[in-house]
Amino acid sequence: MTFSELGLHPLVLKALEAFEYTTPTPVQSEAIPPALQGRDILATAETGTGKTAAFMLPALTRTAELPLNGEATPRVLVLAPTRELAKQVTDAARKYAKFMKLNIVDVVGGMPYREQLRLLSRPVDVLVATPGRLLDHVARRRISLDEVEVLILDEADRMLDMGFLDDVETIARCCPASRQTLLFTATLDRRMAQLAGKLLRDPVRVAVESQATAINVEQRLHHADDLDHKRRLLQHFAAQPEVGKAIIFAATKRDADTLAEELSAAGHAAAALHGDMDQTKRNRTLQRLRTGQVRLLVATDVAARGIDVRDITHVINFDLPRSAEDYVHRIGRTGRAGASGVAISFAARADRDTLFRIERYTKATLAVHVVPGLEPTRPFTAGGRPPARNGRPGGGYGNGPKPWHRNDGARGEGRGEGKGPRGPRPDFARNDNHRGEGRPDHARREAHGGGKPAHARAKSW
Repeated sequence: MTFSELGLHPLVLKALEAFEYTTPTPVQSEAIPPALQGRDILATAETGTGKTAAFMLPALTRTAELPLNGEATPRVLVLAPTRELAKQVTDAARKYAKFMKLNIVDVVGGMPYREQLRLLSRPVDVLVATPGRLLDHVARRRISLDEVEVLILDEADRMLDMGFLDDVETIARCCPASRQTLLFTATLDRRMAQLAGKLLRDPVRVAVESQATAINVEQRLHHADDLDHKRRLLQHFAAQPEVGKAIIFAATKRDADTLAEELSAAGHAAAALHGDMDQTKRNRTLQRLRTGQVRLLVATDVAARGIDVRDITHVINFDLPRSAEDYVHRIGRTGRAGASGVAISFAARADRDTLFRIERYTKATLAVHVVPGLEPTRPFTAGGRPPARNGRPGGGYGNGPKPWHRNDGARGEGRGEGKGPRGPRPDFARNDNHRGEGRPDHARREAHGGGKPAHARAKSW
């Protein structure tokens, strides 16, 4: 099947031919025909499957048949969770609408209001926005959503993870009830199903296998004893000639800055990317990555959403992600457009459960690799029990009395009578979290509340 067989507008087809796009991906083949018929779409597709074109091509085709607006009342509204993803969608929309006289505008947080007000002072046909900044402009009556024909939610699962559920529902209520809604998500859990039930009307279900993003990605696992071991492993890989451009994922903004500084001090072209940076600096950092001025980008999950750099050779998980879905999103940054890539993950003993969830979700066991001279002193298995000692699984005490139990004299007798000395707890009873080893500093801080008062922690829960 080719794009010309899908019923797209001739000007859209002309743009696709100009960029030598001829064959649609599976998600495009399944989503575009019902979308052109005006049906609502509920699609599950990972990054790198061509989902942007799957919702933007039919939306532009529908817009081409409508008269142009005379004010900031968009006909197509795209919601994205992050500024980078919104910029990526905007660039793609302008590419597909190359021969159409449409004004395509993005409105995101972190950008000066003056520039956005200038853009909104002209007619707007397609608006790409992050939920918070869009609601700000709607509340100030700078944008009207009364004439939205197509509402698109890109990476809706990430918007829910970032706490945008109420904002998304409010924006949907501001749009006409007769609109067409296209919802694209990487995962479909209970929360997403509930949101889809509220926003969609008799949707067409489109599903693309999540494993498609990892076909060309070699996945490796390195056990790490502690934070310093992770740092030495990172410095080793950063110095390898086969590592071209790489994205290194850190758990927190502070860690991203620290790792970028350490890599720069070691002579590598490294930079950090996270949510505390203003949009101008983030755009400049991404442009430096594309041009090769930056080779190692240390990023957080939120900031990395929407990064579209084709020649990323390696993804390094300095910290494992909180969810298995995020792991798939991360490794999808390499091995794109048919190229091959390598995903390297560092894991400490405290990460065993997370590692088990990742392997269960991807239905693959990560191959364990060892760097000569940087071998771990305490290897482990994902989600498994500690290695057997003295020939007995789980420890060396067998069925006899455990040294941390009171003896028989302490049971049924008066308190304080017959008590024997308490023996040391076995090694497997002292987990890594108790000692605070085997995981990064930020994880230890989070485990103890990050220094917040008890009432503040309870409120956050």
